[in-house]
Amino acid sequence: MNILLSTAFVFCWSSGFIGAKLGAGGASAVTVLMWRFLPLALVLLVVVTLRGNGWRGLTARQVAGQAVIGVLSQSGYLLTVYYAIRLGVASGTTALIDGVQPLVAGALAGPLLHQYVSRRQWLGLGLGMAGVALVTLADAAGSGVAWWAYLIPLVGMLSLVAATFLESRTRTPVAPTMSLTIHCVTSAVVCTALAAALGQARPPADAAFWGAITWLVVLSTFGGYGLYWLLLRRSGVTEVNTLMFLMAPVTAVWGALMFGEPFGPQTALGLTVALAGVVIVHRSGRARRPASSVRSSGSSPPPSRTAAQPAGHRGPPVGCAPSPTSPGRNRPAPHPERSGRAHGPPGP
Repeated sequence: MNILLSTAFVFCWSSGFIGAKLGAGGASAVTVLMWRFLPLALVLLVVVTLRGNGWRGLTARQVAGQAVIGVLSQSGYLLTVYYAIRLGVASGTTALIDGVQPLVAGALAGPLLHQYVSRRQWLGLGLGMAGVALVTLADAAGSGVAWWAYLIPLVGMLSLVAATFLESRTRTPVAPTMSLTIHCVTSAVVCTALAAALGQARPPADAAFWGAITWLVVLSTFGGYGLYWLLLRRSGVTEVNTLMFLMAPVTAVWGALMFGEPFGPQTALGLTVALAGVVIVHRSGRARRPASSVRSSGSSPPPSRTAAQPAGHRGPPVGCAPSPTSPGRNRPAPHPERSGRAHGPPGP
């Protein structure tokens, strides 16, 4: 059963990048995200309201803090990913750039959070960045996309990193369902405001657009996010984070088969190098983590990696990534669509 669930999870989480490519064919990034987040935010608000006690105990400061994290981890991250894909950046390339987010977060944990960063983590970061460079150069050589377009998903990845560190400084934890609701409502407001300001709020009338929206909501958000939490409870955070390593290669192959995106020897080499970097960091984190931290008892979600021990992107199916994790909290890692996350991400 776990093998089937794991396969479905990788499929659904990777589908966020493919769905972004489908939506980019007929509408702008803000239009796609507006109509993705609006129904999702309404559904979550109804669910939380029906539960009765969802908002109880939340302070205005907590809501505001989660709103800022939502802007960084979803609005900022997803807008850049969708915009880059619309400009022609391959979906596999954006997925790979997104996938090195935990490596960057781990390296920055030293100077920003005064946490120990090992040589293996620096080695992993170097390999991850080398892999990204190889894949990006291969993509750019055959696509004719402007060089600066490849900086856009990098900005989104850094937005995700910022959300992770902001969450790590949050003193009072917020229940995952509530943080997800606040993030999605915030993103719905931001994307709707941007779409209205740019005159891009009206959705296309063609069925392909609504097919992409359905794809993103059903597969990427409910499928990816739901399976994320289910697997997290059944298998633990370490096993789920290991599955995150598969997102970039699966997306790259999927994009090549579905859209004819470039996938040659250099792309395969870059994915392998980046994957090796993530595996090195993952094993380094596992070696330092006590065995008892892999699973938690009771109804609380299992503890997630710390910012200094990233093990793979959390991230948001790209859409609604679980919340970023903070050190020492009994909350699963996001992504994300992620976010890493860290978020994880959210994938898109």
